[in-house]
Amino acid sequence: MSYDYSKLRGRIKEKYGTQENFSRDMGLSSAALSQRLNNMTKFSQDEIVLACDILAIPDGEIMQYFFSHEVKKT
Repeated sequence: MSYDYSKLRGRIKEKYGTQENFSRDMGLSSAALSQRLNNMTKFSQDEIVLACDILAIPDGEIMQYFFSHEVKKT
């Protein structure tokens, strides 16, 4: 199952400017973050909690950022 991380990407750009800056604060390499955002690797629960903390994502909005299903194009 693939997830749509477009809203998360927007929040990262808004708060950090670049994914590289965000990945540094997450303790991930740029490549590791890219793998997660491209559905090649899943975010761990700890990574989701940390991302929400440093991006100031309210608890009630976590689903929108991390669990929106990607719509398949036909």
